[in-house]
Amino acid sequence: MSEPGSGPGAKATGVALRMAGPDDLDLLGRMFVAAHAERQGEVDGAALTAGIAPLLDGSPHGAIWLIGPPRSPVGHVAVSFGWSIDRGGIEARVIDLHVRAAVRRRGMAGGALSALAPALLRDGGVTAIAAYTGGDEALRRLFRRAGFRPEDDRWMVRA
Repeated sequence: MSEPGSGPGAKATGVALRMAGPDDLDLLGRMFVAAHAERQGEVDGAALTAGIAPLLDGSPHGAIWLIGPPRSPVGHVAVSFGWSIDRGGIEARVIDLHVRAAVRRRGMAGGALSALAPALLRDGGVTAIAAYTGGDEALRRLFRRAGFRPEDDRWMVRA
């Protein structure tokens, strides 16, 4: 999977994105725990960290990008890859997207999605797809601004 933009840490659409690696495990573990705790309450930090570790080690099943300045990222976007029989190719699914509350509403999540979706499609994917919780209109608007279109009441697609 290539990096969006022209190189590591490139500022695509004004937002710095960097593909996370093994050295980012502790940072991302804390970020995922904070994000999931904000959305769901109590979470199992060890299970989350174990779940993201393979994606940082080059697993072909997904990747995680850090959003924001390289030394102090403010969020992340996690993507899993799978084969779509319906679409006849690789489907990239946005499985987790989070920006710290203190820096939200500055376009970082939308900029990250806008930069990442074309890169996912350019590297052989046929579809970038994102789930949103029914009734979360702010999230739905975010995906729409990034070029995703509703497929049904749960999925938004960018092809």
